[in-house]
Amino acid sequence: MKQESYELFEKGSVEAIVLRIQNELEKRNESPFWADKVAPFSEAVLSVLVPLRDKDLLFNPEGKYEEKLTPELFFRWCDFVSLKMLAFTIAASNESGRLERTKLPEEKTKVYEPIDIATLASYLAKYSVNMENEALDFPIANYNLHLGVANVIKSLL
Repeated sequence: MKQESYELFEKGSVEAIVLRIQNELEKRNESPFWADKVAPFSEAVLSVLVPLRDKDLLFNPEGKYEEKLTPELFFRWCDFVSLKMLAFTIAASNESGRLERTKLPEEKTKVYEPIDIATLASYLAKYSVNMENEALDFPIANYNLHLGVANVIKSLL
């Protein structure tokens, strides 16, 4: 993706970024099977990353602060296990009123405001992720499916 895509990830809305991804898919003539999976997955991931970006609370899967939302950071969160962890991190943070499970400086984590995870939670639940018990695993077939989705996304980024 070009420089304008980096700017879109840095400043664009969830809808604008998903539309760009959909347009890239159409240009590359991907199979409808993947095209039907990429947009909802991207929307689920971005439904949390964009609010974190807007609050200057972005972090990577290792919990380290990230200054900008980039296509590369987005792709890193496309790993299904990382995405599950993100959902539970935000759920725990919403409950405690401060950003949990990260290595962000304390002055940043104290100003946390809850983030709506309904889109992400609904998406994960659709793929058998138990949103009540983080310790429960999900079917390996769903992980494998999302490896394919992530690979399609990676080819676009």
